[in-house]
Amino acid sequence: MLSHFASHPAGSGLHPGFDAVTASGRGVIAHGKIDELVFAHLARAGVAPATLSSDQVFLRRVFLDAIGTLPTALEAQAFLASNDPQRRTVLIEQLLQRDEFPVYWAMKWSDLLRIKAEFPINLWPTAAQEYYRWLRESLQKNKPYDQFARELLTSSGSNFRVGPVNFYRALQNREPQSLAQAVALAFMGVRTEKWPAARRAEMAVFFSQVGYKPTGEWKEEIVFYDRSKPPASTEAVFPDGTRTRLEAGHDPRVEFADWLIGSRNPYFACNIVNRIWAWLYGRGIIDEPDDIRPDNPPLYPDLLVFLKAELVASGYDLKHIYRLILNSSTYQLGSIPRGPTAARDFASYPLRRLDAEVLIDALSQITGTGEQYSSAVPEPYTIMPNGERAIALPDGSITSSFLELFGRSPRNTGMESERNNRPTAAQRLHLLNSSQIERRIEQGPALQEIFRKPDPRAVLTSLYLTILSRYPTEAEMKIAAAYAQSSGLDRRKAVIDVAWALINSTEFLYRH
Repeated sequence: MLSHFASHPAGSGLHPGFDAVTASGRGVIAHGKIDELVFAHLARAGVAPATLSSDQVFLRRVFLDAIGTLPTALEAQAFLASNDPQRRTVLIEQLLQRDEFPVYWAMKWSDLLRIKAEFPINLWPTAAQEYYRWLRESLQKNKPYDQFARELLTSSGSNFRVGPVNFYRALQNREPQSLAQAVALAFMGVRTEKWPAARRAEMAVFFSQVGYKPTGEWKEEIVFYDRSKPPASTEAVFPDGTRTRLEAGHDPRVEFADWLIGSRNPYFACNIVNRIWAWLYGRGIIDEPDDIRPDNPPLYPDLLVFLKAELVASGYDLKHIYRLILNSSTYQLGSIPRGPTAARDFASYPLRRLDAEVLIDALSQITGTGEQYSSAVPEPYTIMPNGERAIALPDGSITSSFLELFGRSPRNTGMESERNNRPTAAQRLHLLNSSQIERRIEQGPALQEIFRKPDPRAVLTSLYLTILSRYPTEAEMKIAAAYAQSSGLDRRKAVIDVAWALINSTEFLYRH
């Protein structure tokens, strides 16, 4: 093997700002309330946390988790050379302000909100583009989450001009119970199909007066509160069991939104902080993150209570939650567990294969090449400009064979489980044997620049920094040199083989 896989032990600098207790006496320092809560649970359970990740592991991890993008070789060199004791905190803040942050999280939210022009959602391209534009701008502005939810639930207007009204169109049917089911899944993390029929019907009353009417423009619709449509009942029941009488002439969606974003609501803040934890950590405090119910309790209830309180106190500032989690020692633990339940208990960072979009963008960045994306159905047929990033695709119908093969979410149901990051034999064969991957490596301008360097050590160092975001070890230098000598290949071909080996390594393909 030309590359080994390991979460390197801390040795290039500790997490800055530690001032609390050592976790169970095992050398990892608590940094804030998240760590105090998690490490206290681990101590009671007798579970040893992993050692803190090294700077080089942390660098790659936080880039991928925060913005879905690999650090460049120059960014990696700058961070690894820094002696600033606050370098991790500084880097996290920089990433939260990067342009890629709203782009990457718009991709995640687009899965949840089913932003897809074609079958079976059928938003149509103009509406999908407008919906995505509103979503991305909301994340760019760091719009307070309660305002974000209210706009999605209560907006009215043209689906081509008012992006959030497409929340009520991005469904396979428009029955009130289907609308209520989509609301519960997105904003409460609840699967209402498990509820008794009467409870589903009681919640559906809030959405029984959503109206749709066409305009003179092809595929355009107005979504609105339809006063002429009689509600299913004059009484509705909130999911917590509270009953309310609906007032004539008053949009019941507004009443539901008022209840949903209220600070006493047991679902709203809980759902989003749990989702963010799951997005960053690969597993929710309540797992699965869209299956919140009484018989699926949180692993650490006090951690969930703390994060909920922080969200409300911050004015529903989602970046505040990202900042808390990313700066915690719990998030920054290494990925080599000390026990069989470590990943489940948040005692080590879980290994996860890169999302399809993140992986193809990483390959494009490394090689200096682009991927071609287009829609599969002509309504109208869409071709994206060469070089467009996969994480920035505005419509789930715009895709490529690579994205389909590597498990991109089809955006049909809004369920987290639609995204499939489990590796398959077909994926491995593609990375090992694809002529397209071969051309990217052999002809990509970014790698060509590296291959032309006269010093073999400089070539190998650049490859490792570019592909794995770290420096090669001396052992890896020797292995590569020995391979070049024994293979009988000229230097360029040997270096191409090294690059291909690194791209096919577990270290590259996984978050760790």
